[in-house]
Amino acid sequence: MNQDIPASPLDTLAAAHALRLATEQLQAIAPLRDRLQTASPEAAYAIQEANTRHGLAQGRRLVGRKIGLTSLAVQAQLGVDQPDFGMLFDDMSVGDGATIAAGRLIQPKAEAEVALVLGRDLSHERHTYADLIRATEYCLPAIEVVDSRIEDWNIRFVDTVADNASSGLFVLGSRPVLLRDIDLTDCAMEMQCDGVSVSRGNGRACLGNPLNAALWLADTMVRCGRPLQAGDIVLTGALGPMAVARSGQHFSVHIAGLGHVSVHFE
Repeated sequence: MNQDIPASPLDTLAAAHALRLATEQLQAIAPLRDRLQTASPEAAYAIQEANTRHGLAQGRRLVGRKIGLTSLAVQAQLGVDQPDFGMLFDDMSVGDGATIAAGRLIQPKAEAEVALVLGRDLSHERHTYADLIRATEYCLPAIEVVDSRIEDWNIRFVDTVADNASSGLFVLGSRPVLLRDIDLTDCAMEMQCDGVSVSRGNGRACLGNPLNAALWLADTMVRCGRPLQAGDIVLTGALGPMAVARSGQHFSVHIAGLGHVSVHFE
């Protein structure tokens, strides 16, 4: 455990600082859940918000959100009944087919997702499918490279929420597809690592339909005071199991109706 992290119970700012140090020093820390003054979902989101504000103050640009815990099995494992969310910043974006430098992340894993790019704000207290469809400008295949600042991925809900929903980097495909041209429920996904299939799934794996996850997010972000806006990217959640990503590996994802996206780990 990093020596700069105090042994006494962590308050919001101390926990946020501990996570930033872990990121800067590429050194995972012990789980937060047993060291917080209050280990509640509200406390965890307060820690995330503290680091969001810090990032914005440092000149980072907020470009969207990611949705996590969209698998009912994973929700049951962590003892929750809803997804979580994290922030996407401009410096987390990686180009399709690009290379992620070695040492940029601590313990990365890759998962395949559908990304929505919004053309309109979503600012209602309660949104409908029609609101979301009207606001979605286009879809893209995506690879989310998740990472955890918590040792050995030993996380519970409080740990992952505080840690920006275990965000790392994200890779978007380069061929936009309109919602009307893809079936988000039946779209089959395959993720390969070095040519070998490591994950399969479809849109149903994401709360039955990725739009269900996006709808939850839109309502939640209004309540949190950070509503989704035109231009925002929404990573809607994994379509299949994640895979550990190691140096030298190449990941490629194909989603039926959306196309391909890939990334290489240096």
